[in-house]
Amino acid sequence: MDISEFIAHSGPKFSYSKKALGNEIHVRSHELLFEQGINDISINMSSWKEVPCFFMNNPKGLMPFDLFAASFYLISRYEEYLPYVQDSNERFPATESFAFKKGFLQKPLVDIWTFQFKEILENKFPDFSFKEREFEIISTIDVDNVFAYKHKGFVRNLGGFFKDFFTLKIGRLIERTLVLLRLRNDPFDTFDEIISLSKSKRIKTIFFFLIGDYTTYDTNVSSSNNAYRSLIKSMADYVEVGLHPSYYTMKNSDKLKKEKKRLEQIVNQPIQKSRQHYLRVKLPETYQNLIDLDVVEDYSMGYAKEMGFRASTCTPFYFYDLDFEIQTPLKIFPFAIMDAALNDYQGHVPTVAAVKIQEIKNEVEKVNGTFITLFHNESLSENERWKDWKKVYESIFD
Repeated sequence: MDISEFIAHSGPKFSYSKKALGNEIHVRSHELLFEQGINDISINMSSWKEVPCFFMNNPKGLMPFDLFAASFYLISRYEEYLPYVQDSNERFPATESFAFKKGFLQKPLVDIWTFQFKEILENKFPDFSFKEREFEIISTIDVDNVFAYKHKGFVRNLGGFFKDFFTLKIGRLIERTLVLLRLRNDPFDTFDEIISLSKSKRIKTIFFFLIGDYTTYDTNVSSSNNAYRSLIKSMADYVEVGLHPSYYTMKNSDKLKKEKKRLEQIVNQPIQKSRQHYLRVKLPETYQNLIDLDVVEDYSMGYAKEMGFRASTCTPFYFYDLDFEIQTPLKIFPFAIMDAALNDYQGHVPTVAAVKIQEIKNEVEKVNGTFITLFHNESLSENERWKDWKKVYESIFD
């Protein structure tokens, strides 16, 4: 279609360019989507209809800013390709993010913009219909430590006994003894409860199992332990199972490959879902390694110490590799809240944490998005620092 045909067309039409052509919905383009390479972009924040925005370039237009370039900047994680100050675990920290600094980390901004644009289209072209999406919850469970005491081996438990004794943690010492004598269930064995809740509430649930070799950061039961292998197989019968690649896989593709193969041999099926332990993601290398191993879904997109939306969206999206300028087959499922962020880093008591979670959930419901939560099997244990957190988890699905 040439320009004259476009101008003459009386039906719905849209242009993305420097100038409008006719009576169409027009978004004035920012140069970002026409650039090659990665550059340090100067961004000035604005506001439209009480919603934060940037790349404002057409104040009198129906859509006064380039929502496509702005969305691409946020979803591609453009800023994570630029120099930044790493945290102690070599991660991109929330405090370095544009969303945190500008105060919209807890808003699924891209989805909000999309709904605003949809409203413009509906007003301009009332006969044009849109397919409505539905709000969804996905519960994800990371299994960093399948058991607190069981199957840890003689040396580790002996060390635990001495540590509990000399630090005067008598309650833990007694609990450890009762569990090892099989007089009490291991507190971290909350799997039946999670499965039961998943069934009763009809919640999609995914378990990510850590099966890497033992290190300072990877302290789970050995993947060769029969009880652990049996549990993984059992969980795979009821819910979806994914890999929880160990701490050092962020930069080690051989280790990642080894662990993926290990889990596939346990469940006897291909593993296509993954979430990095400690949420250690280095863009684009970590995702490139997952793609090379035919992983098709990653659930690592979130922050360890803050709630909110790392990519400013609550909608799963395909990873765009800025190095190669291509959309990849790896689908990113961004999570919004994590138990450890609320408890360990922000210090919220369970009642306050439940309120904070509901606030984020409400934001996702407003745009009919996907609300993904990250909990651990141990955070439902009612054990020590996780007292009353089971109620927090259950409240999410009310």
